[in-house]
Amino acid sequence: MSASKWFAGAAILAACAVTSPARADDSGSDSRKEDDAFLLLRDAVRQDDAAKAEFYAARLANYSIPSYVDYYRLKSHFRSASSEEIRDYLRRYEGSAIADRLRNDWLLELGRKRDWANFDEQLPLYVINDDTQVKCYALQSRALKGQRVAGEARALLVAPNVYGEACGGLIATLFQGGQFDRNDVLAQLRLAGEFNATGQGRRAAVLLDGSDKKIAQAIDLPAIALAKGPGAGHLEHEIYLVAVGRMARTSVKLAVLALNKAAPHLTAQEQAVGWGNIALWSSYTLAAETGEYWRRANGAPLSQDAQQWKTRIALRDGDWKLVKSCIQAMPAGLRAEPAWVYWMGRALMAEAGSTAPTAEAAQLFRGIAEQSNFYGQLAAEELGRLSTIPLPGAPIGPAEIAPIAADPGFQRALKFFAMRLRFEGTREWNWALRKLNEREHLAAAEFARQHNILDRMVNTSERTRIQVDYSQRFPSPHLDIMHPTTQTLGLDKAWVYGLIRQESRFIMDAQSSVGASGLMQVMPSTGRWVAKKIGLTDFVQEMLSDARTNILLGANYMNMVLGNMDGSQTLATAAYNAGPGRLRSWRATLTKPMEGAVFVEAIPYLETRTYVKNVMSNATYYAALFEGRPQSLKARLGTVAPKGYSEQEQQESSFGTR
Repeated sequence: MSASKWFAGAAILAACAVTSPARADDSGSDSRKEDDAFLLLRDAVRQDDAAKAEFYAARLANYSIPSYVDYYRLKSHFRSASSEEIRDYLRRYEGSAIADRLRNDWLLELGRKRDWANFDEQLPLYVINDDTQVKCYALQSRALKGQRVAGEARALLVAPNVYGEACGGLIATLFQGGQFDRNDVLAQLRLAGEFNATGQGRRAAVLLDGSDKKIAQAIDLPAIALAKGPGAGHLEHEIYLVAVGRMARTSVKLAVLALNKAAPHLTAQEQAVGWGNIALWSSYTLAAETGEYWRRANGAPLSQDAQQWKTRIALRDGDWKLVKSCIQAMPAGLRAEPAWVYWMGRALMAEAGSTAPTAEAAQLFRGIAEQSNFYGQLAAEELGRLSTIPLPGAPIGPAEIAPIAADPGFQRALKFFAMRLRFEGTREWNWALRKLNEREHLAAAEFARQHNILDRMVNTSERTRIQVDYSQRFPSPHLDIMHPTTQTLGLDKAWVYGLIRQESRFIMDAQSSVGASGLMQVMPSTGRWVAKKIGLTDFVQEMLSDARTNILLGANYMNMVLGNMDGSQTLATAAYNAGPGRLRSWRATLTKPMEGAVFVEAIPYLETRTYVKNVMSNATYYAALFEGRPQSLKARLGTVAPKGYSEQEQQESSFGTR
């Protein structure tokens, strides 16, 4: 569209906004057309169209959220904006969520320009401080002043796919300043291969006086790089080993052949690095040979991801001695995560040949048993405590909700949610929570319930530790639909709610990036297939947004998947997320029954692994709510067996084990 035609069309829209009456469903003081203009302003900035942005901003002079109008107006020309213009915005809206967002933007720009004086001035005022690149610039600024930051940098620099220019610059600064040595940069080179981060691989190679073209080829075209052989010198060998790892991503067999062929030219340490690269990708396939690959990798420096997968494969193999040594080798921060605290406790029990916690294991379990999550529940069970529902405190009254309702931050959040701007709404909501105590958090959660924003109710209520309300944390809306549906199918209602809580957080109009819809995030193709199976002849895709239809189709699909997985909720939950085909391939790697918690820990996909843990944890709490008695997460996880194992065979296989 030409500029003249666009402005003509925009003028008509503006005229309509002035002359047309407000609709009956206008939100607050803003008309629907003003809200539409705001959305167009937001889109114009995202499309880097300054002319459109200014046009729409000029028509929102009286909009109820001026801080966002001014934010987008400023963002439309941010790189050319003066420091005084930015400071003026920050002065006017200091203390707001969107001002903190602008400060984040400015810090990135100041770091890019190497304007360390202004960067250092603004950094302490940045409240959220969750941007990895800002953190890299902050460490770079300190390093340039002579401060020792290498330890903090090593802890931060673990995922090259989010580095950007900022973290690449930090690595170069530390290396050139002598805080990083060649081993640090080689570690970044290897990480670039693991994360398919070609740009970061190039930067690391150049710092080491190597060929950026060769590392790019090793990452992007490993077959070609392997065909050329390992070359001469340690750096050439390291680049070759990156190619070995990249090849293992698509063919472990070809990677093994390439490493074996090159072995006479590689040192023992270099061969161990190669086997570690192969073992990591083999871990994702759960192949029987994976444990042997990890043994051959003994002594190789491992990334945090590799360390965890070596531990998971040891768990699957039942090698508790190796599990213990792997966890002990993890950095302190990783070792302190609930997952590895729990498995270390289990390893200590296995080492002692005990079914009851040793003193050292009990101490570890007590450290996480109060956490209301998957590992907290498992740890509590090791200490003899099942999952229960704490008694709620005094009910939240209208007087406690009134200040929440009057808070401008929560009001902005409600407006954004009404406009289906969930990102902005969530940002405003979480910002407003910062100043609240626990009782006020429960009041905010109740306020969210009143407005049917159940995801915020759950998230807000989960933040409390002393005062808790599990009716907020684990709501059960649409019970009039859910109860008869699950009762007819003979399906565990607690499990279904546990899945919905993870899938959509009860957002009825939730849409995933791949097209899944509604409470149970049903894919259109799945909806059509299930509808046909159950005789729902009038099904159309739009019906997935209807709670009754969504629950009907989702619950029936869960029931079908459960039947195909021999009644295992653990397997069926994984299949619901990753697809039955992938689950069948993972299950096919089993040679005997395995403890459900171990199977879940070694699910190859991070998303599915996290999903199954959360769903099964949720379901256990829902069962405690619905049945009014303590529940066992371990019993719900059960034992996972290869296809075709009878129940008796499973019991015989697990006899004498935990």
